[in-house]
Amino acid sequence: MVLGGGQCHDRPVPTTLLIVDDHVAFRRLARRVLQAEGFEVLGEAGNGEAALAAVVRLRPNVVLLDILLPGIDGFEVAARLAEEPVQPRVVLTSSREAVEFGDRILTSAAAGFIHKDELSGAALARVAGVAS
Repeated sequence: MVLGGGQCHDRPVPTTLLIVDDHVAFRRLARRVLQAEGFEVLGEAGNGEAALAAVVRLRPNVVLLDILLPGIDGFEVAARLAEEPVQPRVVLTSSREAVEFGDRILTSAAAGFIHKDELSGAALARVAGVAS
């Protein structure tokens, strides 16, 4: 039985996303790229405090999180999000190479890391373990 006279469509539900970066130009670029590749961008934040508030308000499935943020850094934001009752998948990003952070990426609460130059919907989906 179909309620409301609607029809069932087998379209995948897009993965929702919050983009966190202190550079507006990168947020705009990431939004365009990731929306074009199937992600639903719910919002953006420019620092760690704003990211934490946006996650509570928007409840994204995935957070693309710059490591080097003003105020609290991406590692701390990821740790705090891991304590939330509903936890988004966190993917760290930076224009610096992963090796520059030592083992902090591996020991963080994040699902993984993508260098900003390698950002794509496929890369984000793979690291986050979601469908784009």
